[in-house]
Amino acid sequence: METLLEKLIYASRWLMAPIYLGLSLALLALGLKFFQEVFHIIPIIFSMKEVDLILVVLSLIDISLVGGLIVMVMFSGYENFVSRLDVDGDGDKLSWLGKLDSNSLKNKVAASIVAISSIHLLKIFMDTQNIENDKIMWYLLIHMTFVVSAFAMGYLDKITKESGRKENF
Repeated sequence: METLLEKLIYASRWLMAPIYLGLSLALLALGLKFFQEVFHIIPIIFSMKEVDLILVVLSLIDISLVGGLIVMVMFSGYENFVSRLDVDGDGDKLSWLGKLDSNSLKNKVAASIVAISSIHLLKIFMDTQNIENDKIMWYLLIHMTFVVSAFAMGYLDKITKESGRKENF
């Protein structure tokens, strides 16, 4: 009975596979939104102010960072929790694939969130004349919360790895 239960629990990891596939749909949606922004800007690019163009470019960078985050979570999550990806014969396997454990993934996700938040904060600072000061303060506070959280996660991971090395000696 115990063996059957353990096999069932182990097989339930495949319930995550549709979720990772769903992330690819989210990636497709982001791609569509990216090109929608590009097509909106093309007809008016010569009449735009430089600041407005920079804000649009920052939005495009923001979308690409979120897309990279989705790819990272989708691939490494599938590799860590469901099954190995068999893409060795293709020759275009990502160098980090199979090397990110769940702690490394969490740290990379935290760093990506900080980068995305930084781009968003830069957009806010580029448009300060249209944003209330108290909202700017909240954006900055939220960003600093992301930064401190990412730093704390990285520091805790470093401590854990160092204590693990000391125990092995």
